[in-house]
Amino acid sequence: MRIIARRTLREFYSQNNAKYADAKPGLDAWYQEAKKAEWRNPGDIKKLYKSASILKGGRVVFNIAGNKYRLIVWINYAAQIVYICFIGTHRQYDKIDAETV
Repeated sequence: MRIIARRTLREFYSQNNAKYADAKPGLDAWYQEAKKAEWRNPGDIKKLYKSASILKGGRVVFNIAGNKYRLIVWINYAAQIVYICFIGTHRQYDKIDAETV
């Protein structure tokens, strides 16, 4: 998969004097796994990430660092592209609409 944009992940765990530095290992692991993946449909994701939430319109929510953080992506399965839409704490996630962010 091609992931757009990794910079979003890096900025998240390095912002605010590394306030979210504990997200780095989980986000890096997710990035490496997603980069190697060849997801053709939501079922392929659920095989690897049982706790991932599949939303309408190609969106997927991943739990990072024991569900402390949430990562929302939009996946174009045909083109093998993953767009990072949101990364934040569970509290920040609760304040947004995961289907429109």
